[in-house]
Amino acid sequence: MTMTDPIADMLTRIRNGNDVRKPTVDVPLSRIKLGVAAILKDEGYIADYDVQPEERNLRVHLKYGRNGERVIQSIRRTSKPGCRVYSGFRDLPKVLGGLGIAILSTPHGIISDRKAREQKVGGEVLCVVY
Repeated sequence: MTMTDPIADMLTRIRNGNDVRKPTVDVPLSRIKLGVAAILKDEGYIADYDVQPEERNLRVHLKYGRNGERVIQSIRRTSKPGCRVYSGFRDLPKVLGGLGIAILSTPHGIISDRKAREQKVGGEVLCVVY
């Protein structure tokens, strides 16, 4: 069975694993998911990720605070297959007044909203995280 929205599937797996406080979640591997995981790690929302080539999986190591509180409070898909959301760099959403991030697919690759503003490039808003 084919999957219509693999990015939403990845975000749902992370959200569900985060809710039950699992240490890791496995996601089927693709280049765009690898880019999203790299942004989440760079911004401090996940502890790490690694590729499992024999299983063709991406293992995401979730991150929790000292008292076990979740680092990711919300992670949700913005642009969907049925309704794409594009934004220029001037119109990029400020997530929680700058406390969260938006992840974009641009001609320069998968980048966060902060880097998109620095590089003055817009694109498809994949998801928002805070």
